[in-house]
Amino acid sequence: MAGEGRSKPRKGGRNAAGKPGGKATRPAAETGPVTVRPATAERWPDFEALMGERGGCGGCWCMVWRLQRKDFEAQVGAGNRAAMKALFDAGAEPGLIAYDGDLPVGWCSIAPRAAFPRLERSRVLKPVDDEAVWSLSCFLIRKSHRNRGISRALLEAAGAFVEARGGGILEGYPIDPKTTPYPAIYAWTGLASAFRAASFEEVLRRSETRPILRKRLGAG
Repeated sequence: MAGEGRSKPRKGGRNAAGKPGGKATRPAAETGPVTVRPATAERWPDFEALMGERGGCGGCWCMVWRLQRKDFEAQVGAGNRAAMKALFDAGAEPGLIAYDGDLPVGWCSIAPRAAFPRLERSRVLKPVDDEAVWSLSCFLIRKSHRNRGISRALLEAAGAFVEARGGGILEGYPIDPKTTPYPAIYAWTGLASAFRAASFEEVLRRSETRPILRKRLGAG
């Protein structure tokens, strides 16, 4: 995985996801060098800058799949921020951060599926089978860098990240919209087009717009 230096956090409270109502379209070719790095404790300021004052969306701080609904709602905002920071500080590396130079421009949450208990209770996204998978549960792309291949870069890096940790299967839960452009505020699990471009294959679809896709790695 390229680029292991410390980056400088961007100041200011603007949410890098942009305002609701932005449009997500099919991923375009990458236009500049992007590095992807594990979410380590020293990179917390970069993650925090990317999330902005609103914690990504409504105080989520990318904890929505990691908690049962009642627990998540009880700690929206500061509680979720503290819970995610604890994962960073404990060395859990709960995701990947994409950089354009020193600027954090993208995030994806990644962990063994067991780390996301709320997926277990989802009618649409519950387990396909008993195979051990690593789940790509959430994405956030800085508004200025959408449609520039950031999601694709994160998906490609996720394979190397998981394989280095002994994992053999990556699983994602993207949106496969019937029409485009699709509002970016609702595409926080990613777009199926980006997953397919990164060699993921559909394994099940319980909803018209919510496929489950997998990528088998060298260890799988």
